[in-house]
Parts: sequence; structure tokens; C-alpha cells
Amino acid sequence: LQFFSDNLQSVDKLVTLIDAAIADNPPQNLTEGGIIKTGYHPELDELREISREGKNWIVQLQTREREKTAIPSLKIGYNKVFGYYFEITKAHQNKAPDYFIRKQTLVNAERYITPELKEFEEKVLGAEEKMGVLEYELFQKIRDEVAQWGEIIQMNARLIAEIDCLAGLAHHAVTNRYTRPVIDEGELIEITGGRHPVVEKLLPPDEPFIENDCRLNNSDTQIMVITGPNMSGKSTYLRQVGLITLLAQIGSFVPAESAHIGIVDRIFTRVGASDNLAFGESTFMVEMLEAANILNNATPRSLILLDEIGRGTSTFDGLSIAWAVTEYLHHQKKVAAKTLFATHYHELTELAMLYPRIKNFRVEVKEYDDHVVFLRKIEPGGMDNSYGIYVAQMAGLPELVVERAREVLKNLEANELTPNQTTKLGRRRDSSRSNPSQLSLFEIPKPSAVEEELRKIDLNTLSPIDALLKLKDLKEMLNKLK
Repeated sequence: LQFFSDNLQSVDKLVTLIDAAIADNPPQNLTEGGIIKTGYHPELDELREISREGKNWIVQLQTREREKTAIPSLKIGYNKVFGYYFEITKAHQNKAPDYFIRKQTLVNAERYITPELKEFEEKVLGAEEKMGVLEYELFQKIRDEVAQWGEIIQMNARLIAEIDCLAGLAHHAVTNRYTRPVIDEGELIEITGGRHPVVEKLLPPDEPFIENDCRLNNSDTQIMVITGPNMSGKSTYLRQVGLITLLAQIGSFVPAESAHIGIVDRIFTRVGASDNLAFGESTFMVEMLEAANILNNATPRSLILLDEIGRGTSTFDGLSIAWAVTEYLHHQKKVAAKTLFATHYHELTELAMLYPRIKNFRVEVKEYDDHVVFLRKIEPGGMDNSYGIYVAQMAGLPELVVERAREVLKNLEANELTPNQTTKLGRRRDSSRSNPSQLSLFEIPKPSAVEEELRKIDLNTLSPIDALLKLKDLKEMLNKLK
């Protein structure tokens, strides 16, 4: 606060100038007049008085001429072509006095001027013209003087914006049970009872936010592979860790019971799914570009949040890419960033058994009959069920579609294959079969006749001529197989 007190500069003189010179409710258009406040400039006040008196004089002149001519419909008008004029209807034009000079004839009326009216016009219009010019000149001078304060105003605005931001953070810290984090240059990110600062405010009053812990470092828990159902809270967990880290590094208290944050140089995110049609980039291409940016720029001091990788392509391609990305983050010392990786590829949980710095975590659920309850709690260990069909049912898919999806899933999980190695997705499962004939998805096919012949060849005893003849025989066998 002392810093702000020392650097905020007084603008009292500027405030006094604007308060004295500019009207409280100035018009939007400068040419309309009324910008400068009464009392700021004596000459402008005098011209305004002439203009005001002129309007009263017009009313008095109109009343006087009506009485003199006995024409109740007589009125004084104004336009930019003729200036001020008397207007008398055709029915009373014979009552016009001699000093009325005809100026314009209309279909239903006659317009006149008088020497007295013309003299008044020159006086009032001259005053109004001078008033407009003078008011604009005064405004320009005030504007130029204000411009000299521009640098001070901008510096004060930046300081006030920072004060406003800090005050907002302090208010949230007090009203929402935030805690002061420990910040150091170590590699540890440890959060106890962390919460998402936005999501917790959007929940109904009777629904508490489920707090979760997080512990990341570069020695034994560099990568957290997080599995769990759709809608279970994986994405929220990733975001809350990122936000808590960011809040801590900008000097804010954080939504957690306690937090120890080792300073990170960057926070990388790969979340959501969207295409970029303007540049001809598919959803998968956008995903790969984001992943490439992370892998090419992350450092061991970075924090990476990966919410699915490889969804936009085939299952095996996506799984292969996700697997390779995880290995790269683990193996490459120049990257080796602390990473949270939420995925539906349950095969990735095997990485924790292969590499020491990869750990499996899951979002807890409870199953009751055909219902699933999302507990939103992050626990150690992997999960092998995404409960996607249950989420589809929650979304309102027709029951027929849901039931059929369950049948297809059972076929897939049973690895039921046709003789030509294609999956029997279309077949209705016969529940009466107790031991259906199955082929393993990874069963090694029987060797062909060509392969058998190749195995029989002894290269050590084969002469060059015999080798050419044998090659000819094998080629003929292959042609027959086609």
C-alpha cells in the first residue's frame, strides 16, 4: 500500500478545472452548445443572456403585433433561408399593416418582415454565432490543458486498476475461505483441499463443492494420469489446479486448506474440442497443433494440463499418440514438466507400471443397481469404465438406443470376432449361450505355406543357383495365393 501511496499523483487542479468549466450534463454533439458551464467565462455568459432575452423579446413582439393587427393567428417563425418572419394566413392577409414587408407567398399563408424584426435578428443571431464560436474555442483550450495531464492520468489509472484487482482478491479471500499459499522456487506443487474458485460459486447453496488434493513434483509424481467417467469432474480438477497455481503466483490467497506452490514458468493447457474452419483445420488438427506447441516449448518448470489427447481420430491412433506424448513428457529431461493428464484411454494406466514418475488417479463413483453416483473425489488408482452409456441415458437418448448400445458394448468387451477377423457388432447377443465360441483379438494367425517354406531353407547350405530357383518357387506360390 505504501507503494501506491507514494506513486499516486494528485490531480486536484485538473478536477477543479473540469468541475468549473464543463457543464454537468453536456450535449453529445459539440456544435449544439451548452458544453461550458455558466460562470466560467464572462463574455460567453453575456452572449447567452442576449440570446435568452431575445427569445423573450420574440414572444413579447408576437403578442404586441397580434393586438395591433387584431390577427389572432399571427405568429413569428424562423428558418435558415429567411431568418425570422411574421406569418399571416390568407384569410387575414388584408389586415397586414403597411410596415409589413412581404417576403414569401405560400399556398395558405403570407410571410412578412419588419425593420424592427430584422434589427433584432441581426443582434440575436450575431450573438448566437459568436456564442458558438467562443464556446468551441474555450472547449479546445480546456481539452489541450487536460491532454497535458494524460501521462499522469494513465499512470494513476494503472495503479488504481491494480488496487481494484488486489481489493477484489482480498474480498474473495475473506468471504470464501481462501488461504495464504507458500511460494518458493522448489519443484513441489502440493494442494490440500483445493477448490475451483468459479465452479464453487455456481453450485446451488445446498450442494457443497467437493475438495481435492494434488501433489506434483519432478522426482516421483511428475505425471498424474486421471481416469474417470464423463461428467465426473476430471476437467474441473485440472482447471482448479491451474487456477490455484496462477492465483498463487500473482500474489493472491487461494481456494484451498493449504497450498505449497513451486514457481512455474508457464502453464500449458490442452482442453476442449473445436475446429478452425477459417484456416481449414479440423478438430484433430487443432488438437495436434496445441499438443505440438506444448511439447516443443514446455520445460521442467512448467505445468501442463491435458484434457484428452487423440479423441478426434481412430481409437488406436488416438491411444498411440496419447501414449507417446506421455512417454515423451516422462523421458525427455528438457521437457519433463509436471503434468495432469485426464483421459478415457484406460490403457494409459499401464504406464504407471512401466515408469516411476507416472501415477494413476481416478474420480470415484458409486454404482447402485443401474445408477451411478459421481463422488467427484480424486483417489489413487486407475479406472476401467467410462460409464459413457449411462451419461448418454442421462442426456435423454431414447431407451432403445441405450439398450442397443449396451448390447454392442458387451460384444466389444467379449472381443467377439467373425472368421475374417471383423468384430460382430451387428449381432444380437444370445444370452442363452453359456460358452460362446470366441477368438482372441490378439491371436496370432497360422503361418502361410510361403512362410513354412521360408523357415525350411538352410541359407548356409544353399548355393546361389539354388537360392534363385527357390526364390522363383516362392514367387509362384505367392502368385497362386492371390
